[in-house]
Amino acid sequence: MARSIHVTSVAIMVAVFASGVSVSAWNDHGHMLVAWLAYRQLSSVPTAKAKVDALVKLNPLIQRWNTQVAALPVDLRPAALFAIAATWPDIIKFDNTHHDDGPNGGNRPPPDQSAFANIGYIDTARHKYWHFIDTPFSTDQSPLPTVPIPNAVERIPVLRKTLASATAAPTLKSYDLMWLLHLVGDLHQPLHAVTRVSHLQPQGDDGGNGVHLCSSPCNDLLHGFWDGVLGDDKDPIGLVNDATSFQVVTGPNSMDLDAAKWAAESLMLARSEVYRAPIGMGGGPFTIDTPYVQNAQRLAAERIALAAARLANILKTDLK
Repeated sequence: MARSIHVTSVAIMVAVFASGVSVSAWNDHGHMLVAWLAYRQLSSVPTAKAKVDALVKLNPLIQRWNTQVAALPVDLRPAALFAIAATWPDIIKFDNTHHDDGPNGGNRPPPDQSAFANIGYIDTARHKYWHFIDTPFSTDQSPLPTVPIPNAVERIPVLRKTLASATAAPTLKSYDLMWLLHLVGDLHQPLHAVTRVSHLQPQGDDGGNGVHLCSSPCNDLLHGFWDGVLGDDKDPIGLVNDATSFQVVTGPNSMDLDAAKWAAESLMLARSEVYRAPIGMGGGPFTIDTPYVQNAQRLAAERIALAAARLANILKTDLK
């Protein structure tokens, strides 16, 4: 999900456990939760469920994933495979068969049209810049940079068009499904939709990747904290247990399938709930406290549940 390495400082963990707060994330675990919860909501549309099952099996890593879910009851394995599939765009960040394809460690688009490629698994670019949208904001009237394109908001309609297509190749649909599962989750993480600009950081803070939670040589970052605020368990068995605490989100908000509106929500929440005390201006370091952690956990759980509902409704719509 993230643009950064997911780390949580020892100081934060000590404060959380001392207070009795349960750290149960928005790393692989968070993405898996979104996909798992969405898959369970497809039970009312068996044709859509059958289609995503078939598309997941076309991923090049399917044999590895089958091994990962082998300990689960047979009836839970398709949901677990679907959940693991949502992590594929992060898996390729560390796969040497893929490559960074732009400046800033691959986090910015290359200047050519390859950034917009949608050609399936033969594309070995990591497309890290697809994971987020750097919508800038400032509280000190600093000039705002332009928003790089392509980005998560621009990509989601492209991916949905492929899924809904009657003529697109199954392998391309599989590739686009992997990215769609992931990007829907990404856009509901507030720091995947923002960069805070100030006179201290005139180019922006890269969605909290420029905000430190401890002093050097420690390198814990605000973005990494939010990515992992619910934990980091990648075990599908643990996923089954954690998913039971989430309620299905219904109503008009769950039917809002406009990615631009999701990004606007995340921007608003980042401004009000992420960049709040004890997070100050600039790059820190700042020491977050127990109330901040508790609020972050609450908000993350809400966003994951909403992302799952919206993802399910996208699949019901596009794969009907």
